[in-house]
Amino acid sequence: MKLILMGATGLVGREVLRLALMDARVTAIVAPVRKSLPGHPKLEAPRVDFDRLPLDAPWWQADAVICTLGTTMKVAGTRQAFWRVDHDYPLAAARLALAAGTRTYALNSAAGANAASRFFYNRVKGELERDLEALGFRSLTHVRPGLIGGERDEARAGEGAALRLLRVLGPVLPRRWRINPAPRIASALLEAALAGAPGVHVVGPEQLA
Repeated sequence: MKLILMGATGLVGREVLRLALMDARVTAIVAPVRKSLPGHPKLEAPRVDFDRLPLDAPWWQADAVICTLGTTMKVAGTRQAFWRVDHDYPLAAARLALAAGTRTYALNSAAGANAASRFFYNRVKGELERDLEALGFRSLTHVRPGLIGGERDEARAGEGAALRLLRVLGPVLPRRWRINPAPRIASALLEAALAGAPGVHVVGPEQLA
């Protein structure tokens, strides 16, 4: 199978890439990036401007897309910039891939995704899920992790303390409140992409603990 991986340099995206490169079922991976990735015989990593994704690139035609694109308000700076990265980029990639014949899409979303949420982050994730569903992929999976465990490139305010607390309390907490390790999330995304089960599917945090 040929996969398109959006967001290959982030915490979850790096894990997806690692797993996909080791998986014999995956024969080719296209990972559009802003910065270079280490070379691999199965990997094509075209340098792109996510504000101007190439409309006619032949690599949009694949078996599945896995999208792990995302940022933080601290990095984005404004709500408009956050919306562009977490909503517009994943949706633009979905449209281009679908137009090229790709029929399966797996999204790294969030546990609180809800288009009607009062919280901006959850609303953005929910509106992206809704807009992806409207496109008509044969197979669409929303993987909704809670707090993600792993080493990020940038520190996130409050997240470190929350992770330390949840590591201590993990054994006594309900599964949906436990830390979701990045490799578990990546595995769920990859399996959803490879399976391509028809319909819309949701993988919740209790399945990722």
